[in-house]
Amino acid sequence: MPVSHIRLATVEPPEHGPGDPGMDQGQLHAAGVIASSVYAHGVRVADIPVEEAGEWARKGDHVVWIGLFEPDATLLRCVQQQFGLHPLAVEDATNAHQRPKLEQYGDALFVVARTAQLIDGRIAFGETHIFLGRGYIVSVRHGASTSYRSVRQHWETCPTSLAKGEDFILYAILDFIVDNYMPVLEAIHDEVEEIEDMVLARPMARTEIERLYMLRRDLLRLRNAIMPLVDVCQRLTNGNVPQVRPTLAPMFRDVTDHLRTVQEKIDSLREVLAFAFEASLLVGQSQENAITKRLASWAAILAVPTAVAGIYGMNFRNMPELDLHYGYYGVLAFIVASCAVLYWRFKRNGWL
Repeated sequence: MPVSHIRLATVEPPEHGPGDPGMDQGQLHAAGVIASSVYAHGVRVADIPVEEAGEWARKGDHVVWIGLFEPDATLLRCVQQQFGLHPLAVEDATNAHQRPKLEQYGDALFVVARTAQLIDGRIAFGETHIFLGRGYIVSVRHGASTSYRSVRQHWETCPTSLAKGEDFILYAILDFIVDNYMPVLEAIHDEVEEIEDMVLARPMARTEIERLYMLRRDLLRLRNAIMPLVDVCQRLTNGNVPQVRPTLAPMFRDVTDHLRTVQEKIDSLREVLAFAFEASLLVGQSQENAITKRLASWAAILAVPTAVAGIYGMNFRNMPELDLHYGYYGVLAFIVASCAVLYWRFKRNGWL
């Protein structure tokens, strides 16, 4: 797409994620630009083309906030030219396979964060790349991620907060990303509770065990995705990043606390899933033992008539019991009494 044709529509397109309904994915991917606005003292003053973003960013007391979704290389080069972005940072934003990190390129700050959504029962991951410099902030979304439209709309109703500048917008985006981990974990938590109730009732089927392992693996991937983000937020908190004012340290510290809460919840869910698997094995073994005891009990009971019948089935002539008038009835009574005693003992011991 030629640079000269990159424009923001007069009506702001819905800043939806890849899984949201009612969105023309082809058009969104082709355009790439979700929003491109200028703010002065926290108030949006204009929606601008990307080609004019650099000029607006150089004006005092103005902040350009651009949102991109899976932009092509042409669009990223245009943004690079407007703000003088470092080529390595632009290359990272083009290839969405980065771990969460914070890097400084001269006067610009480059932040990478991982996003997560629950799609068809599995955790799908995406990335958000953020360029921040004097008078501008650019967010580049790739893959599964929740729209930042609500972030923009919310803080536009609070001009005093938005007037704090581009570093405050960075906080708002990171806080939104971290907060959106919780719905994913809550959905998994509900499924884990169902697994807990089921595992105590019966052994798990093969498909259920596979689902349990997939949940544990997804949770581990999510934990590995957010752990580096803790370091990013801590660096933003300690005041050593010149693009972030020390007055915003408490806000980034709050994001760090939320991340630690997410980590604890992930660890808790993984422990519960491990317990569920172990409990399922124990339930299965218990049921197998019960079946074994039941079979052994009936085998012992049936062994009595089998043994007696085998003895008297031998073709010996000198067997005195065969000549008794009530010998047959006596043997039957002995068999019935022996079986009854064995059944009573096994029943009393809980084997039957």
